[in-house]
Amino acid sequence: MSDNVGLSTPRGSGTSGYVQRNLAHLRPRDRAAPYNTKDFDSFKHRQRQPDKEILEHDRKREVEVKVFELRDQLEDEGVDEDEIDKRCDELRKELQAKMNKGGRDAAPRKPLKAHQVHELADAKIKESERLRNALKISKDYEEGSHWKRQEDRLRKALEKESSVKKDEE
Repeated sequence: MSDNVGLSTPRGSGTSGYVQRNLAHLRPRDRAAPYNTKDFDSFKHRQRQPDKEILEHDRKREVEVKVFELRDQLEDEGVDEDEIDKRCDELRKELQAKMNKGGRDAAPRKPLKAHQVHELADAKIKESERLRNALKISKDYEEGSHWKRQEDRLRKALEKESSVKKDEE
């Protein structure tokens, strides 16, 4: 055996004497702080912003899907090609007008899927905005600002007390 590792001799131990590394051993971490305590801005929640171009592309795609479904249906019915083009153009203009108006009819509410990250981000921003409006939270609200104001009031009160004591002396 080399370097005093393992058994001095495997005889009588019922093993081959092969020494393996303990892969389950966790090394102690260094005692440094796991994060920079001076930079608390990095811990603030940042809302993921959706890409407007991708959202616009998805809306246009939905319009074209509906137009294509109408075209397919009319072709199956044996309608004349000019009539199909006319009806498709009418439907396209109607759907685009609804989309541009931005009403509730423009996009029926259906559950979003996990791969629709931009739609999810947009929906989350709108939800947060509705909640902020419902709770009457200002746009420039900063998380934890209440405690800062409370500390400032306490500090001013202490300064006032100390100045009153100095005036009395």
